[in-house]
Amino acid sequence: MNLSKIIHRYGVEGARQIEEKIDPQFQALKYLHSRVDRDAFAPLVVANALVSYQLSGKGENWWWEFAEWFSKNPADNIPEAYGLFLPKSRTNRRLVRTKVRRLEKINAFLQDFEPDVYYKNMNLLHSDLAQQLGSSPAAKTVVFAVKMFGYAMRIATGTFRPYPFEVPIPLDSRIKKLTEKLTREDPLRFWNNVAKETGVPPLHIDSILWPVLSGDPEIAKKVVGVFGQKGRELVRTLAPYIAPQRRFQTF
Repeated sequence: MNLSKIIHRYGVEGARQIEEKIDPQFQALKYLHSRVDRDAFAPLVVANALVSYQLSGKGENWWWEFAEWFSKNPADNIPEAYGLFLPKSRTNRRLVRTKVRRLEKINAFLQDFEPDVYYKNMNLLHSDLAQQLGSSPAAKTVVFAVKMFGYAMRIATGTFRPYPFEVPIPLDSRIKKLTEKLTREDPLRFWNNVAKETGVPPLHIDSILWPVLSGDPEIAKKVVGVFGQKGRELVRTLAPYIAPQRRFQTF
């Protein structure tokens, strides 16, 4: 089945179910939310997303390591906290000084962070993060920070707000490899067109694709468990795009 047709069939509500029931990153944030100060939660999640690059382990494991660490070690000063955390990390121990400097650059912004304002207007968060960092609005960590902020606020408020269409898909290694096999078109343009065609914003498209592309058989089983035949179609469609050494047995 055509991937765009599958994404359309899932829609925003299907993406939401994957996010809340299957994505290990969402579960890690739920764990952290119950163990940290409410006002510290959203800024800390944004900070973590901004240093989620050049990982030395899988993204799912990194977010659980983050949640477990900060549930026991409060971050009164975010850059200082990461200066202690990253050198001891199992899954994010590269470019430590560069990442801490990035957090120092944005620390004042995080101290005055207004989560309720940004949850009502995630496009504003997107543009403000890019401006604060001097980064392209399409930079992977910038758009990923918007996604994880959305997760955090959904957990904190119990209110679901769909991601805006204007925020592009995070081009991490999984999505890049998939895109290269699907098209020669510019990746961002390609996924923006898929979003328009399917009615599913790019960050929600990422949610439909990214967990299954991990190749984790447990995630594949959960997708099938939640969605039945529709889940099997997603797993089978994405299986050829997963590296053979990571590929699960298809259902």
